[in-house]
Amino acid sequence: MATARELGEVEIANTSGRPVVVFVHGLWLLAGSWLRWREKFEAAGYATVTPGWPDDPESVGEGRANPEAFAGKSVGAITEYYADMLSRLESKPAIVGHSFGGLITQKLAGMGLAAVSVPIDPAPGRGVLPLPLSALRASFPVLRNPANRHKAVMLTYRQFRFAFVNAVPEDEAHRLYYEFPVPGAGLPLFQAAGANFNPDSETAVDRAAADRGPMKFLSGEKDHTVPWALTNAAYQKQRVNSAVTEIEELPGRGHSLVIDSGWEPVADAALAFIRNHHS
Repeated sequence: MATARELGEVEIANTSGRPVVVFVHGLWLLAGSWLRWREKFEAAGYATVTPGWPDDPESVGEGRANPEAFAGKSVGAITEYYADMLSRLESKPAIVGHSFGGLITQKLAGMGLAAVSVPIDPAPGRGVLPLPLSALRASFPVLRNPANRHKAVMLTYRQFRFAFVNAVPEDEAHRLYYEFPVPGAGLPLFQAAGANFNPDSETAVDRAAADRGPMKFLSGEKDHTVPWALTNAAYQKQRVNSAVTEIEELPGRGHSLVIDSGWEPVADAALAFIRNHHS
C-alpha cells in the first residue's frame, strides 16, 4: 500500500504543472538516498517522486532495527508497486533507477510507463549473460546461503567497501556506511542469479516494446557490483528497440556513484538526457 509520503509526492507532482521524474532506488538503499538528486532536478524545473519498495521503512535507523521489513520482496512485486505509483501520475514521467532500481526502470519502460529512462549500473535481467568475478563476489554475502532467499541481509563494512564504495577514500567509505545502507532482500539476487535458467523469470524485460521511450545507461568504470560488462550487455539487448538507446561510462566511479561525493556529475548526465527527450 502506498504511503502518505508517496501519495503526497504524487499529488504535488500532479498539481505542479511540471514534467515529472520518478527515482527508483536499489538494493540496500532507501528512497531518501535520492534527496540531493531531488533537489537538483526540482531546481531544474521538474517535479520529483521517490517511492520506496513495498513496506520500506522511512529511515535508515528504522530499517536497520527491523531487517524483517525487507525480507521476501521480489522483483515482480517491486515492479508492480512502482507501476501502481506511476498509474497515479497524470503524465508519463521520466524514470531514473540505480542497481536493481535500474533493472526495474527497464521493466517499467518496457511496460510503456516511461517517457524517457536512465538505468544506472542496472542489475542484470534475463538475457544478460556475462558473469564477472567482481559481481559474483559482491553478491556472495547473500548467495552463499540458500536460506537468505527469504531473508534480508545487512552488509558488513568490509562487504560494503567492496560492493559499493571501492572507488572513494576510506574516510568517505566509513561515512557512507554509517549514513545509507539498510538490510537488503535476498530474493532479488537469487532471482537475478537464476534468471537465465528460468524462462518465466520476473527479471525479464520487454526490450522491443514500441512505447519503451528513449533510454540511456550510465556505468561506473570501477563498479564491482555491476561492472561495465553487465551494463553494456543490457545496453546491447536494449538496442533492439527503435527508440534512442545510449550508454556512457563514468570514469573512476563505483557502485556508490549516486550517493557518494561524486554524485553530481552522474545526476548531470541523467538530467541532460532527460532534458533532451522529456519536455
